[in-house]
Amino acid sequence: MPTPLEAIRLKLALAVGENAAFDGWSTKAVDSAAEQFGIDPAQARLAFPKQPAQMVDAYIQGVDAAMEAHFTPDRVAAMKVRDRIRALIWFRLETMAPAREAVRTGLSILAMPQNLALGAKIGWRSADLMWRIAGDTSTDFNHYTKRMTLGAVYASTVLVWLDDDSEGWSETAAFLDRRIDDVMKFEKFKAQWRGSGEHLSPSRFFGRLRYPPR
Repeated sequence: MPTPLEAIRLKLALAVGENAAFDGWSTKAVDSAAEQFGIDPAQARLAFPKQPAQMVDAYIQGVDAAMEAHFTPDRVAAMKVRDRIRALIWFRLETMAPAREAVRTGLSILAMPQNLALGAKIGWRSADLMWRIAGDTSTDFNHYTKRMTLGAVYASTVLVWLDDDSEGWSETAAFLDRRIDDVMKFEKFKAQWRGSGEHLSPSRFFGRLRYPPR
């Protein structure tokens, strides 16, 4: 069970991101979110991180939580793995849409040298959660490669989405479909390789991991 402050932080997370689109990743965004929910600003400031990078992290945890709550086992049971992954990524984009400009600045914050480790941790956490929701239970080398490939697909899709002004984000949708097709082909290749009895070393694996240009 989350502590009271953790519960407040999670409740405010998405609203803080939406307000950060106008107020930046600042205490002002936290105060505005607290006002929306009728939460004491002092409590909100205590619950929410004060450093911009940690604020972005808290926001993305809110996106993760919303995704996990939406994709119940019953909801994903009838979906193929490819459709699950696509739906998970698209849900994240829709959830982040009200905060799109804040997401842009948030990525810039995480790209700063002092925040690279945190950014990598956040990316891995979200990719891991998506695979777990999609039903992946692997524990071997495949566990890591799946998360690395999905993390790369998701990150590149977000970058396309940030600049996509097409109707219904059609350009992003097409880009995402191509990237997922790449992943499915590669997963098929890995399965065939394992079936051949040959050893798939990390160097050979990453030598095969090439995403064609958009």
